[in-house]
Amino acid sequence: MASWNSIPLEISYEIVGWIAFVSWSISFYPQLILNFRRKSVVGLNFDFVLLNLTKHSSYMIYNVCLYFSPVIQKQYFDTYGDKEMIPVAANDVAFSIHAVVMTALTLFQIFIYERGLQKVSRLAAGIVVVVWAFAAICFFIAIPTQSWLWLISIFNSIQVVMTCVKYIPQAKMNFTRKSTVGWSIGNILLDFAGGLANYMQMVIQSIDQNSWVNFYGNIGKTLLSLISVFFDILFMFQHYVLYPEKKASKKSVEAGQESNEPLIDSSHEHV
Repeated sequence: MASWNSIPLEISYEIVGWIAFVSWSISFYPQLILNFRRKSVVGLNFDFVLLNLTKHSSYMIYNVCLYFSPVIQKQYFDTYGDKEMIPVAANDVAFSIHAVVMTALTLFQIFIYERGLQKVSRLAAGIVVVVWAFAAICFFIAIPTQSWLWLISIFNSIQVVMTCVKYIPQAKMNFTRKSTVGWSIGNILLDFAGGLANYMQMVIQSIDQNSWVNFYGNIGKTLLSLISVFFDILFMFQHYVLYPEKKASKKSVEAGQESNEPLIDSSHEHV
């Protein structure tokens, strides 16, 4: 197994990695707190939460298996060379486990708080069923040949696909409502910071090892960062440019729609 060539780069790698972990981990709380204070999940798209849970569960399986299993690590070295480093750090494992718990709590809030007429769509439910059925089939295919690296790579691919898909329902919902009220921008800003830090961590490791196999050896992590950053920018554009809450609040007051004020004020506390 390869070792670090530069101590400063190794230290930088750990620092940036934990910055990503902290940013991503804290990013779950603004939405949870917002839902709790409003006692409502109106404005939060349920399809997003369900798809997000599938995404983080798949990512957790990949990270935990590759980080802790000597068998899978050996298969990784046999594939990419024993001079390469395992592309999963401790912060990746910690984050993914925490993410599953926090997303599950958000899903629980959907069941107990006011949710209006919104329901999980059949399309989202169908996607989740198909994904886990596919994962189960791959598991049984991997058993005879003990192809565990291939199997967890499937889970890594699943989390990448879910990352591409999960943001779409929320972005569409914001566009349809012409509002981001009920959708925490704090979540997006922290997610954006985590995405950049995560990508920087991979760059630092590649510079130290003078090899970019870190990127294509863990393509899921690479695409995760880029896709997340893209959608975060889209959501920031919706929140600050297309549907700024101050303008929405002013219009509501002018129209005498005082019933909307508590919703806007609660959301604004987390901007």
